[in-house]
Order: sequence, then structure tokens, then C-alpha cells
Amino acid sequence: MSNRIKKLFNIKYPIIQAGMIWNSGWRLASAASNSGILGLIGAGSMYPSVLREHIQKCKKATNKPFGVNIPMLYPNIQEIMDIIIEEDVKIVFTSAGNPNTWTSWLKENGVTVVHVVSSLKFALKAQEAGVDAIVAEGFEAGGHNGRDETTTLTLLPIVKEQIHIPLIAAGGIATGKAMLATMILGADGVQIGSRFVASVESSAHQAFKQMVLDSKEGDTKLTLKELAPVRLIKNKFYYDLEILYKSSPSTEKLKELLGRARAKKGMFEGDLEEGELEIGQVSAIIKDIKPVAQIVEELISDYEQAKLKVQNL
Repeated sequence: MSNRIKKLFNIKYPIIQAGMIWNSGWRLASAASNSGILGLIGAGSMYPSVLREHIQKCKKATNKPFGVNIPMLYPNIQEIMDIIIEEDVKIVFTSAGNPNTWTSWLKENGVTVVHVVSSLKFALKAQEAGVDAIVAEGFEAGGHNGRDETTTLTLLPIVKEQIHIPLIAAGGIATGKAMLATMILGADGVQIGSRFVASVESSAHQAFKQMVLDSKEGDTKLTLKELAPVRLIKNKFYYDLEILYKSSPSTEKLKELLGRARAKKGMFEGDLEEGELEIGQVSAIIKDIKPVAQIVEELISDYEQAKLKVQNL
């Protein structure tokens, strides 16, 4: 399995463990990297000092490449970027912002930069900004998402046709079969999030992990497009939003209901009623919590078996 993503990150398999808020601490990232894929620390849920601590612990837990996912909408972004350079992090995935803002500066400091997009328009902007690779994420994905609701299998060939840098598929991928499907459509690798939420090493609360296992088709929905689109499991907080939407609320009213630390309350602290529970549609097929190493092993085995079936068609 030789391709551009393996070469770019110096990893065994072309798989990236997504940097998800309140799920992707140093334990998950180091376990992923030790399993032959690229682990990412999710900086979006960390104060700068906490991020530094997680980077340092990850370095002690693995001698393999790992990176940090940085949503660029946070107010302390300069401090976070300074920590990336001070701690000699070599790989950064940026999202939720303009790639022109930080890409050149990061690359000048020896960092490999990947940007997450949900449309061709932003893929082209990221390529123009000089990123080393692009993650094209369909709206099946969990967490913050694109407004246009373009699915992964539609987005991939559209983006592939227009870019020349490595392409990573994300959204709705939790099996080796899905990985193969995206690579047939032109992806050089995949980024997987929801499957790794339901891992032993994920920092998600056990109650949230169990709710992921219990979720079925139709139990998640994209909402809050007026603020930042996010895919949530339908719980009390989600239905409170639905009731509010019936009154055609202003963005201020939506912000008032959302409040602060809603995602932390749900995913990290396990408040399944009032918390924000971010997960992808693919949660409907996730049925167990396993160590990361076992998940990766099963992904690769499933991929290889699927490839043989395709060859025999």
C-alpha cells in the first residue's frame, strides 16, 4: 500500500485519526500513531497550557509521527501556534478558518500543513495558500461541518478533478470497505473520527461512548447553520433547539441557548441531556468499544478483503 499520504507523513497506513474536540487527547493520538497511522491531538478543546502538556505527553508515549488539529476560530490562536513551534510539532491540520492566515508561517517553520474543507471552492483556496494536502470532508461527518450538505462520495471526485496535491477523504468512513470506496474515487488516504470516539483510548466520557454505540440511522442531524454547522445526536438539547427554531430565532437567541462549554458538558462530562453530542452518521454502524490498535488492524484487514472482492467482480 504505497501512496502519497504514507510518504508525506512517514506512516505505515494512509489513515489519519481525526483531531476531535473532547475526544482526541494524547492517549488517543499516541495509540493511533503507535498503530501505524497518524494520530492527531484535538487542540480545539484545550487551553494553550493544556495543549502543551498533551503534546509533551504524546512525545513520551510514541516515537512515531503525530500532529495537532487546530480550529482557527479560537481567540488564542497566536498562543497556540507559538506552542506548536516551541514544542517542535511537525504536522498541523487546520480547519474552520482561512488557510492563508497561517499556512506560510507554519511552513516557514518546518511544519507540514493540511487543511480541512467541505467544498471545491475552499479546496482551491487551500491549495493556492500552499498547504501540503487537503481533507475533503462530506456532511456525513460529525462535529462542525459544511453548510452545503455535500456528501463525501460527491465531494471527492469534484475536488480530485481540480487539485494536484494529496487528497484525504473524511466523513462516513468507519470500515475498510468505505476506505477502499473513497480511494477508488481518488482519495490518497482517509481521516476517520467517529470510529475512534468509540475506542478505549478516546477521552470521551463513557456515557457518551455508549450513546454512540446505541445510536441508529437518523439519530444525528446537522444543525446550528447560522452559527457554525454541527452534527449532533438528537437529545434534549437538540430538541430544545428544534423548539427554538419554530420561532425563527435570531443568532443572538441561538447563542443564548447554546451557551458556553456545551460540547464539553456532553462529550467529556457525560451530560447526555443538556450536552452537545457531536458524532457522524456512521455511528449507526459502530457497535463496540475497542483499543485503537485493534480498530486499525480491523480496518486494514477489511480493506484488503474488500480489495480482493473488487478484483473478482
